Amino acid sequence: MSETPWTTPELIGHRVLVPGGTGAVGGGVVRAFLAAGAEVIVPTRSEERSIEFRTLLGAVADERLHLIVHDYTSFAGAQDLVEQIVHFRGGLDSVVAPIGGWWQGRTLAEVTEEDWHAAFTELATTHMAVLRAALPRLSDKGAYTIVVGDSATWPVPGSGLVSMEQAALLMMQRVAAAEAAESRRVFSLVLGPVSTRHAEGTVDAGDVGRVAVAISAGATPSSSIGLHGPDEVKTALDQLAIEVVA
Repeated sequence: MSETPWTTPELIGHRVLVPGGTGAVGGGVVRAFLAAGAEVIVPTRSEERSIEFRTLLGAVADERLHLIVHDYTSFAGAQDLVEQIVHFRGGLDSVVAPIGGWWQGRTLAEVTEEDWHAAFTELATTHMAVLRAALPRLSDKGAYTIVVGDSATWPVPGSGLVSMEQAALLMMQRVAAAEAAESRRVFSLVLGPVSTRHAEGTVDAGDVGRVAVAISAGATPSSSIGLHGPDEVKTALDQLAIEVVA
């Protein structure tokens, strides 16, 4: 799918926040939105990480990429980040949140309190903090998209905390969509193994980005979309009314 030409929607001036954008999946999302002409805001942990990410992106990292050193992992931090974006960028249209991490090595009966906080509480809190801060501030031009792994729907022995946290995010999307009704569009992308520069998978990070762009550019109502391979990517793009050239 990643080699298939597609019609890139035009998102000139569209302001999208991508927390987790410096990660493997996030990089594909950032590239796709930049290709569509959007203004892309990516918070990073440090100035060093910001420089590394800009170098990794290369020539596509133009003046429309806005890297901000900011800790958004708490309610207060996320609120401050969104307020800064609205103040300095004049508003916010979309959020794509590939915030995540991996943990494994113990059964649920062996989990420590430290494991619980690191693998469940901290990640879930970060997602919740960003959603509560950003969702009410979105314009009616875009969407809020949460990115999770297939462990949200399939138990992974020895990595149960990740499965539980990802499942919680799926329910967060469903509740947020129900509460927002027609005022905001809230999506989840449920991914199979993702191909990165470090590993082979069934879905390409660039294709995840293309689907996220299609969501923000379109008017499709809130939903959860599975992306486990090229066929599902093509189906998603077709359903989002984005032309895919065979």
